Amino acid sequence: MMISLGIAGASMLVMAIIFSYVLGWANKKFMVEVEPKIEAVRDALPGANCGGCGYIGCSDYAVAIVADNVPVNKCTVGGEACAKAIADIMGVEVGDVVPLHAIVNCNAPLSSRLGRTQYMGEQRCASAQQVAGVQACTFGCLGYGDCVLACNYDAIHILDGLARVDYKKCIGCGACTKVCPRGIISIEGFREDIIPVVACSNKDKAKDAKAACENACVGCKACAKASDLFTISDNLSKCSYDNYSAQKHEEAVKAMEKCPTGCIHFMGAPVE
Repeated sequence: MMISLGIAGASMLVMAIIFSYVLGWANKKFMVEVEPKIEAVRDALPGANCGGCGYIGCSDYAVAIVADNVPVNKCTVGGEACAKAIADIMGVEVGDVVPLHAIVNCNAPLSSRLGRTQYMGEQRCASAQQVAGVQACTFGCLGYGDCVLACNYDAIHILDGLARVDYKKCIGCGACTKVCPRGIISIEGFREDIIPVVACSNKDKAKDAKAACENACVGCKACAKASDLFTISDNLSKCSYDNYSAQKHEEAVKAMEKCPTGCIHFMGAPVE
């Protein structure tokens, strides 16, 4: 019995040595050399793997920078310092680095929503979206917090039934935009600390929009007459964020004052 156990143990040891050798040989034989620049770029990235750059993770973005020459300024977490470090590695210009943040294109708290019914189903936006008549406005925030659960930075919260962004925490990763079933959250470039936003997504005609929400945009063109920052399309006003600057602030304020439903707001984190 002891001899048999000894033979079995010796056999296992020999097999382990052989397999170790084979695996070591295979590792060297089939090892893929990683471009040094890819490793350097990957090390310069923050490792958040948030997907805000449009790639699955930091490693994929690093490969794209080196192999496909994609812009070095797409990392929303790392910001300008990260872009500068990667630009130095790649020997290119950084380009225009504009902070990205989420915008909730709805400004209606529960008290402003008309025709809202009691919803007894699963308290998730994705579930409520499947039920007709949850609220008269089929464009507005449902307020059950799918975006809150998706955010890894504690940068969005539900207050009075409305998703609101904490701009001191938001890094523009886009996680909230992917889970919003109504598509009313967008990621925009903030060329200033605060920017004017038409916080509404209702494309219905004025009569129907007003019947659904007290704060709805009615496409009256008052804002567009006050400032060329605003244009009207599909009964809905839009602000050109790329054209906004501090010099346009007074124009934006006038447009805000002209809005009959008060759906234009400044969003962002004011300088303290």
